[in-house]
Order: sequence, then C-alpha cells, then structure tokens
Amino acid sequence: MTIKNLVSRNEVLLLSAVVTVCLAMACRPKPAAPAAVAVSPDTWAVVDGRNITRETVEKAYQRTVDTSQPVSDEEAMTAKLNVLNDLIVQDILLAKAQTLNVTIPDTDLDAAYADAKKNIADDAFQQELGRRGLTTTDMRDGLRRELIAQKVIAQEVGSKVAVTDKDVSDFFTANKAQFNLPEEAYHLAQIVVTPARDPQVTNRSGDDAATPEAANAKIQMLMERLKAGAAFQDLAAGYSEDPESAPRGGDLGFVPLSRLKTAPPALRNAVLNKAPGAVTVVSEGGGHTIVLVVSHEMAGQRDPSMPEVRQRIVDTIRGRKEQLLRSAYLTAVRTDAQVVNYLARRLVESQGKPVGLQPAAPGSR
Repeated sequence: MTIKNLVSRNEVLLLSAVVTVCLAMACRPKPAAPAAVAVSPDTWAVVDGRNITRETVEKAYQRTVDTSQPVSDEEAMTAKLNVLNDLIVQDILLAKAQTLNVTIPDTDLDAAYADAKKNIADDAFQQELGRRGLTTTDMRDGLRRELIAQKVIAQEVGSKVAVTDKDVSDFFTANKAQFNLPEEAYHLAQIVVTPARDPQVTNRSGDDAATPEAANAKIQMLMERLKAGAAFQDLAAGYSEDPESAPRGGDLGFVPLSRLKTAPPALRNAVLNKAPGAVTVVSEGGGHTIVLVVSHEMAGQRDPSMPEVRQRIVDTIRGRKEQLLRSAYLTAVRTDAQVVNYLARRLVESQGKPVGLQPAAPGSR
C-alpha cells in the first residue's frame, strides 16, 4: 500500500513541504557558540556574568581576618578561598535584592558602622584600617553588602516561617523533661575552633583551622561576623569544629549551675551572672570557644502557659525551620546561578600551590 492510497494529493504536497522545511532546518549551520568572555588575571570568579575580582576578595579578607597573626601561604589562600565562596553567595543575593527592590537606609548603615568600631577609639580604628590597607569607604561598602544580603534572607526566608500552636504543643510534649529543671541552669551554645587538624569535620563549610595562627584568624573572623549581625546558630553550623554541637547550631542545652561552678574559671566567668545574649571568647592552649548565653533559668517545672517558655519554644522551632529553609534557599540560588570559580580552578591545576594567584583560562578543566 502506498502513501497515495492513504492521503489526498494536497495532503501529499503538504507533507512534502513539511519534510523539505525540516530538512532545510536540519542542514542549516547551527549558530556558533558564544565566544568565551575574556577573563583578566585579576578575575577570581564570575557569577552570572558579573566579575568578582582579586581586589574585592583581598579587601573582604582584610576586613574579616586578623592579619596581625602570621599564617602560611596555604592557610592564607584557604581563608581567601572561603571568603570568595562567601562573596559568590553574597553576589547572588545582591542581584536578588535588585529584583526585590531591597535597599538599606543610610541610618542602618551608620548604626552598623558605629557598632563595628564601638569598642575602639576613632584614631585607633583609623590606624587599624590603614594597617589593613582599607578605607572608611571600604568598610562601609562591605557592611552595606552584608546588610543587604541579610535583608534578602530575612525577606525570602524569615518572613515565610510560621510557628503554629500545634507546633508549640507538640514540641513541649516531646521535650517535657527539658522544662523540668531540678536546679538553676544556663542554656548555652558554642562555636569551637581548635588549633590542630581535626579527624572529623562536620560543619557545613568544611572549614578547619590547622594551626594556632589559623585558629586566631578564624576566631577573629567569626567575631567580626557576629558583630556585623550574622546569626550565631548559622555561624556555629557553618564553622564550629565541635562534631557534636556544630550540626545543632552550637546548641548545648541546659547546663546546671552546680556543673558550671566546677568548670574552669575562664568558662565559669563567661557564663555566670551574664545576661541572655552575652557572647564571650574563652581561649586556652591555642584553641578558642565562643560561648553564647541563650537564657538563665531557675529550678522548677515549666509549661507553654508561661510566656518565657512559649517564646523559647517558638524561637527554637523557628530557628530550626529557618535554618532548614535558609540552607535550602541558598543551595537553590547557588545552583541556579552560573558560577565559575577561577581561583579554585587555578589552585586545583597547580596542585594547591598558591603561586601567581591568577585564574585558569576560561574553558580549562
């Protein structure tokens, strides 16, 4: 049976025309792939066509790391690679801020800047900026970028987290014993930084200080980020080197007063008689622990009818939900973006030797 037996002459002509068009399209030369964008030696990453330069990374590094402590070339480059990864995510969030019309009022920026230098005299602060090769404009610009990124997270994540009465009731039922304190206790959280290579690193970033100098630089960076408004829970999950508490955002639960009284003096003084929200660095043997006093509770049974108990439950549930949603959100926006980390590529190609510090050529593997 032939085609003419099945269709009319017009249909045959139409079919022939379609085939001809399809063949012509198939034979037509395909458009050439876009030419690779020229990348200068000072371009350390490209995010959706936007360059992150070596200068930008260096300034962020100078802002967040204690550069007075000597570190090896490898340790410095590891820190800069971490800074670059943070800047990549920040760049994505800043682009998102433009879409969402998110801005930071000058009054908020002024307050953040004043807070950053509140414990340092103006002359000493300016001298420190000079030592780091930074200007007031550099500091304010870095703070502005951080504040905008935080505001995007708050709008895209924090505003979408809801805690219901059922959530509170279920949490209390599952954790009722935690609210029956046999004695006075402090609810604590921590961020641990050790001065030696750890056999197991469970924080989200994989960051691990391997020397006392690196530990000093890392603790300085973490304190700077806390002062800039970063969430303690997020920094603990991202950077703490304690394998048990890091996955919980540094949470240690309630520590009885009797146990605190037998703790080393530095730790005891960092907790006792401190108001909720107090943050103290305890240093010993080249290692450091940032201690956060979450709350101070008296002995006795508690339940959600007590405003402070309900608020603590709400804060705990919200924190967990925000941490999950924030992690998912940042993973999603990072995955959707077109990112080339030339610094990382160059380090891989040089087998980790931080020489030249120039990125690999586009298209290299």
